Amino acid sequence: MTPPELSERAQLASERHFVAIITLDDAMFREMRRALSASFRTTLADTETEITTLIDDNDLHGIVLDMESIGDGATDAIEVLQEIRRLRDDLVLVAITESTSSELPLSASQAGTDHFFLKPVDGTQLRTVLVQTFEKRALQFEGQWLLRQMENRAAFCGLIGGSEAMRKVYQAIESVADSNASVVIRGESGVGKELVARAIVETGGRRDNPYICLNCSALPESLMESELFGYEKGAFTGAEGAKPGMIESAHTGTLFLDEISTLDHRLQSKLLRVLQERSVQRLGGRTAKKIDFRLITASNDNLEDMVHKGRFREDLYYRINVVPIMVPPLRDRQGDIPLLVEHFVRLYCTSNQKPAKQVQPEVMEILESYKWPGNVRELENVIQRLVLMSDGAVISAHHLPQQLLASTAASQEAILIPEAGVDFDAEMERIEIAYLNAALRRTGGKKSAAAALLRIDAQRMKYLCRKLKIEIEPGLAS
Repeated sequence: MTPPELSERAQLASERHFVAIITLDDAMFREMRRALSASFRTTLADTETEITTLIDDNDLHGIVLDMESIGDGATDAIEVLQEIRRLRDDLVLVAITESTSSELPLSASQAGTDHFFLKPVDGTQLRTVLVQTFEKRALQFEGQWLLRQMENRAAFCGLIGGSEAMRKVYQAIESVADSNASVVIRGESGVGKELVARAIVETGGRRDNPYICLNCSALPESLMESELFGYEKGAFTGAEGAKPGMIESAHTGTLFLDEISTLDHRLQSKLLRVLQERSVQRLGGRTAKKIDFRLITASNDNLEDMVHKGRFREDLYYRINVVPIMVPPLRDRQGDIPLLVEHFVRLYCTSNQKPAKQVQPEVMEILESYKWPGNVRELENVIQRLVLMSDGAVISAHHLPQQLLASTAASQEAILIPEAGVDFDAEMERIEIAYLNAALRRTGGKKSAAAALLRIDAQRMKYLCRKLKIEIEPGLAS
């Protein structure tokens, strides 16, 4: 792209950029300043103090470094470039040199330079390259800003997703956040029920008060009772002191009981009494203590079926099921997978000190076609593995776990051959008819030409047309 063809947007953007030229050659500086003056503010830096001061200047946007003006030449210049890049990853770096060493361009690139020029430098070309680079940087920052804005619109208190199904969840959270009504969060394993519970707390009036979480399936019955209700000294062997239970610890705040359906009937009865009387009595205690708390529960079981089968108390069910919130499975969240993938890629690249990675479109298609039986938790685990196990900057299809690739192939086969099966001969005949008609239309109805197009002999072409009762359309040659 030549200077007259540069977009007005790029020209206007470049006029705001401040570029330092590090050189001991005054004549070269004057020539560069003259070439760049139409688009950039420039300054000369020819001492270590000036270079250090400029690097600390947040208004500086780029540096053009004359490698022969640094120390003993190329080696020292490479070290300076590395240090500049370490201190300022936002700067556009251009290295210029008179050295023709074949290794120097690679070394300069590894040191963090954006462009490399051999002397004498064409000032017009340098200006064009700088303008284009700054425009590209601006587009990258704009893209990152748009992505953040999109994520902000599609996020809610740690929950990621902009699908209609998730928006209904967000609306439900906002509706119940400021009330004291009991909430039961329903959904398959891995959909993020605990995140929904946290979102209810964070947007409600008890956000600054205790938030106590307990997974009811994580502890055996004997420990569950003491953890939930607390105990007094000597209540059982090993109870050497008194300890408040989680219900008591949630006073003025919120108690979240995950997998509540795993509580046995005895503990269900004790919990029901707490909810009815709003008081709790420790194991071994003689008095009950009044408790003010909000209860949020979660389950991936069919509670109604459990009530019907007598495995879950009906009266407790009605106590906890005041406001039900259904969290959709990932397969029903149209358009959310790309958002979640980008979120988890950045999260695990950052936490593992890895450079940013891109996900190939083919990979995204495979991820979107997979059914995700483990929901968001499974997707997060897969992305974490991809970030850790792929060395390059791009995540490709061959990095994917085998079960995802196998599932994709299986789904394609299911489309090709439905569960009820197919009439193979009829399908083959249909395909033959389609190919023969297409070839005849392409060749204007000439059977010999159509035979050549399909790479079969003319006699076979005539035989197939008779067999399949294919007639030449009116107006086409025979």
